[in-house]
Amino acid sequence: MAKRAKRKPTSTSSSSSPSSSKIPKLETPENQEVNQEELKEEEAFLVADPVPEEVVPEEVVPEEVAGVAPKDEMEEDSVFVEESLVPEDEARRNWPFRYLPTTKKPGEARHYETFNGVEYMQAKKHYTQALIDGRVHFKLGDDGYVQALENEDSYICRVIEMFVGVDDILYFRAQWFYRAKDTIIGACSNLIDNKRIFLSEVKDDNPLDCLIQKLKIVRVPLNAEVADKRQKLGNGDYYYDMLYLVPYSTYQSLPPEDAVESDSTISVDCAGNEGCKKSELRMLDLYSGCGAMSTGLCLGANMADVNLVTRWAVDLNECACASLKLNHPETEVRNESAEDFLRLLREWAVLCQTFNVVGGGGFQENQDAENVEEDDEADDDDTGAAAPDDEEVFEVENIVGICYGDPKKIKERGLYLKVQWKGYGPEDDTWEPIDTLNDCKLKIKEFVVNGYKSKLLPLPGDCDVICGGPPCQGISGFNRFRNKEDPLKDEKNKQLVVYMDILEYLKPRFAIMENVVDIVKFAKGYLGRYALGRLVANNYQARVGLMVAGSYGLPQFRMRMFMWGAAPSEKLPQYPLPTHKVVNRGVSPLEFESNAVVHDEGNNVELERELFLEDAISDLPSVENDESRDEMPYGGMPTTEFQKFIRLKKNEMPGYSALGQKSLDHSLYDHRPLRLNEDDYHRVCKIPKKKGANFRDLNGVKVGAKNRVEWDLTVEREKLPSGKPLVPDYAMSFVDGRSLKPFGRLWWDETVPTVVTRAEPHNQAILHPAQDRVLTIRENARLQGFPDYYKLLGPIKERYIQVGNAVAVPVARALGYSLAMSVKGIADVVQPTFALPPNFPIMQPSAASPSADQESQ
Repeated sequence: MAKRAKRKPTSTSSSSSPSSSKIPKLETPENQEVNQEELKEEEAFLVADPVPEEVVPEEVVPEEVAGVAPKDEMEEDSVFVEESLVPEDEARRNWPFRYLPTTKKPGEARHYETFNGVEYMQAKKHYTQALIDGRVHFKLGDDGYVQALENEDSYICRVIEMFVGVDDILYFRAQWFYRAKDTIIGACSNLIDNKRIFLSEVKDDNPLDCLIQKLKIVRVPLNAEVADKRQKLGNGDYYYDMLYLVPYSTYQSLPPEDAVESDSTISVDCAGNEGCKKSELRMLDLYSGCGAMSTGLCLGANMADVNLVTRWAVDLNECACASLKLNHPETEVRNESAEDFLRLLREWAVLCQTFNVVGGGGFQENQDAENVEEDDEADDDDTGAAAPDDEEVFEVENIVGICYGDPKKIKERGLYLKVQWKGYGPEDDTWEPIDTLNDCKLKIKEFVVNGYKSKLLPLPGDCDVICGGPPCQGISGFNRFRNKEDPLKDEKNKQLVVYMDILEYLKPRFAIMENVVDIVKFAKGYLGRYALGRLVANNYQARVGLMVAGSYGLPQFRMRMFMWGAAPSEKLPQYPLPTHKVVNRGVSPLEFESNAVVHDEGNNVELERELFLEDAISDLPSVENDESRDEMPYGGMPTTEFQKFIRLKKNEMPGYSALGQKSLDHSLYDHRPLRLNEDDYHRVCKIPKKKGANFRDLNGVKVGAKNRVEWDLTVEREKLPSGKPLVPDYAMSFVDGRSLKPFGRLWWDETVPTVVTRAEPHNQAILHPAQDRVLTIRENARLQGFPDYYKLLGPIKERYIQVGNAVAVPVARALGYSLAMSVKGIADVVQPTFALPPNFPIMQPSAASPSADQESQ
């Protein structure tokens, strides 16, 4: 036997796939690129005419040498089993891309030919079985270890083809599995069971002698606990329950083993039926702010005839909650922290079980909830406790609310009920600890039963969709003390953990999380990887996309990360492709560059033109720095398509009209600016009304080397009426004197970088092009895509914060439309993106399927 050295597996194809720009080089076992069309063709041949399985003679592979040979034993050459030779006509039928007519020139040593744009090593013959080192027997479809680089874990693959190349080398074609650490989850792979691996669609050719050892890999159901999966694994090496696809970092349910099966929860009658109106789909909006994300999602879903309704919303900002409730009176809006909300959900579940409105851990409704027998000791008149003769007796009229926390501000956290006292008005309602109301069991039971019926709070399984953008202030560039080593130890990033805890508890069918791009950029994208890891660990399908607001019809760039999650039985939602051109003002993080939601290069797609500031706000009436009205007439007609659309009444807005809601004409709301102090107002009045104007245009400032500002010593420093300098020192030193932002004036033909939460002009360009003031709340709201009927509440600064923190409504609307495609079971499970219907969102409400010329990715 000849001893030989193991070789690192390498691809025999030198071509790149058309979608190679979507595949990060570090994520495949061999840095290989996968061609989706190639895979489809190849799989079609294998399915159409499978290779018959043959049995190798027993004397060839003695049972006692089926494992790995001792280290000191000489290794034999790896060979194919001659008895498993595939007849030539059958081989040509199954693998036609290996037997193409030669195009090589005389004397040329050419081993590859092109098939469907991909180069393939050509074959002399095919086999179905092989002996590795003369002792390990492999058949087509077997799984095994493949030699890796020194000090690296062996690769894991499935053998899907065996052939002798025209170069006389023995090859096998591998379909690769990924360990969690080799996927985009990377550093957060500790969240995933170490026996769990992910099947990929990456396939390539490798020398046969790179195979090392046979493995037992078991397919298990995705919707099962780790312990159950381990039990099904038995004495196997690994189990798999998901596909991992590099484009958009996708974790997806495996195709059904039986092709006849469907993985959709939608009935056959509804799937693909554009007129099929489903019952209410309930959504929870976490970290809701004033409700922009859920508003957009509902608009988009209802345009596709899916009745998505925001039933619950949670936010810590009282003013934002008031704005959401004003615009969505149907929503149960809770002004509390997400941590307290999660504790409340758990306590609510206990109460529902205590009063038998649901069963045990499964949270199934008890049909006899109204007829539950009372405790024998309970008094029918248990409305209050007895009191001494000289004390007033307070009688409980009703329980009207519930919360977890410290609503009485007495530093005693716990479960509280809001009590309405008999003979007193609502202003006298008080929060009382539940353990002080032991004499009011009937009232508590009545509250719980009614709350359960009205879905006051969601129980596990009640919530169909969770959306939200957990604040991660610990990754903000404005935070000088960011923890790069372990971001989750920073309290400012803990809300990401809470968001995932709530999702894990409620188990919705779908989830979508929004965040700033830094979540996949800061600390090598640790927090983004963590979020993906939590979803996958809880058996959710998931994918990540980076979307630019301007690409969906806004004069604002604003790139954000959106992460989809879908339960095992659902179709994972796609990302809607851009509808508009956009002025590029940023770049995607390098490792997540392929997650940018864009049209593939080379696709000749006709997009709507980019929008500018003038398109959005030129119809709004002039207002002064000291404008104090919250409502005013428009005073003029819209002049652009954007303005006509944004002015629509609620019942005219696509999505709301599908719900049959009605509304009256509305005034122009919130068109007032932050009132600048006298000094800043004088400075703003001095800024020229021209494109690119800023503090550099003021007297006494000149631009020196490397575009840095410096004082013009030939000019006396000008003073304001208050005696303060016209040009403040902070403007001169901002970003080491290189910034153009302080007191910057926007211009009509520009796209705004990002709407922010603060309206002060000290370090950002936020001045109106033609008026001496900052942009108004409404102007900012239009840049975010809020319909004009959406009215905000709270102090001026609070309203700016609500708008600046919001998800751009057009982006959420497009995502809502995508969600509806998945709910209806007609989303494409192969392509991660899809084309929105023409003229979206100005279309008929019933136009509920992607355009016929949907782009092929």
